[in-house]
Amino acid sequence: MSVARESIELLGQLARILWFEGTRHGLRDREWMALRFLSRANRFSRTPSALASYVGTTRGTASFIINELERLGYLERKPSAEDKRSVMLNVTQPGRKFLARDPVKALVDALGVLDQDSKLHFRDTLRHVLDQSDEADRKHHADVCKRCIFLREDRTTIAGKTVVEFTCRLFRAGIAEAETDLLCTSFEHHRP
Repeated sequence: MSVARESIELLGQLARILWFEGTRHGLRDREWMALRFLSRANRFSRTPSALASYVGTTRGTASFIINELERLGYLERKPSAEDKRSVMLNVTQPGRKFLARDPVKALVDALGVLDQDSKLHFRDTLRHVLDQSDEADRKHHADVCKRCIFLREDRTTIAGKTVVEFTCRLFRAGIAEAETDLLCTSFEHHRP
């Protein structure tokens, strides 16, 4: 068996930790996926339609997931400041606390013992494979803003101090530097 094929087989076995039958700590796999995503998503991606896109489901199923997480107190809806017809989904403090029980914690802990170079190489390898599959399928996955083609970074010097401002060209909105490390479902990576 080739190393590439063996690697994919191993990823398939790891995927069983992410997608499981039944519930773990009272949540189904897609509810965990939604809670995980919403805790790391930027403000443009904390909407029901962005969640549906990320989880890979219909808006109706996403609505069911949102209702369940809201019923449990892990999620809250707030009217969008930009569009009164839309809502923003926010993970509550109990939801953030509950994430400590996330079934993927075992995977995070297993990777956590690796040295920093190995962790970066593993992440970058997975990102490369995902980017290549996006090109083959003509799809886009969610990723962090700082890797996105739509992020614009402007540096100005005022009184000897460099000020950095970030803007999302897609949404035509300013972004705080901390947001550049959050997930966005409108992500599009730079093409070489």
